[in-house]
Amino acid sequence: MLYSIGQFYLPATTYTLLCTSQLGFNAFFSFFLNKQKINYFILNSLVLLTISSSLLLFQKNEYDDTNNTNKITKRKYIIGFVCTLAASAGYGLMLSLTRLAFEKIFKTESLRLVVEIAMYESLVASIGNAVAVFASGGWRDLEQEMNEFVLGKKSYVLNLVGTAICWQVFTVGSNGLIFMVSSLFCNVISIVGVPMAPVLCVVFLHEKVSGVKVVSAVLAMWGFLSYMYQHYQAEKRNGSMHEVSRFQTGSHEGPEASRGSVT
Repeated sequence: MLYSIGQFYLPATTYTLLCTSQLGFNAFFSFFLNKQKINYFILNSLVLLTISSSLLLFQKNEYDDTNNTNKITKRKYIIGFVCTLAASAGYGLMLSLTRLAFEKIFKTESLRLVVEIAMYESLVASIGNAVAVFASGGWRDLEQEMNEFVLGKKSYVLNLVGTAICWQVFTVGSNGLIFMVSSLFCNVISIVGVPMAPVLCVVFLHEKVSGVKVVSAVLAMWGFLSYMYQHYQAEKRNGSMHEVSRFQTGSHEGPEASRGSVT
């Protein structure tokens, strides 16, 4: 809801920049709640991903110039700014708390748990939004909204159903990444998608290619690869330590085991 209010009251450029702050909030909460170590590669990844998303602000947005900024009052702008910043902080905190719940409360490893958490989160959100729609009287405008949809009623329904399914897949995938890796890694994957969206629009919707879009995508991939390289180094160190441990154990127990086998 906070994200929606911010998007309604802010220009898209300002809104996008504020949304990228969720990565910083998540890194902050992960450091204290999940004991996430912030090394050079992770810090490099966070900076690059934030810059890559912020670069999209330099794209000319006709909606901002004509339909939005001229009609937004200072009070609404401040409300949108505060709501978007609070939403980014809340999202970062939610990811860290989800990771903390996996570690301290559930303490089980199963795909069913990941799906159940996604279902419960979505159920609570759906109930909250439904109460708001009926309490505000917004439900009276739903039929008019459907009738005025440019592509028709069927496309309107398909749009809603498709969006709901995609968000459920996203929620399950996000919780799965938190469960298997970390909340920070989940957020990194989410932020990578921001500069990738213009690239996909170029490929599938045949939009014009701009230098800003290309640079943004390159920086996003660079930041993502930096984060993945950090995981590779961590796994390599853990594997080396495991091999050393096995060698040390084998060197102490090897002679006795050999004599026992001969006997």
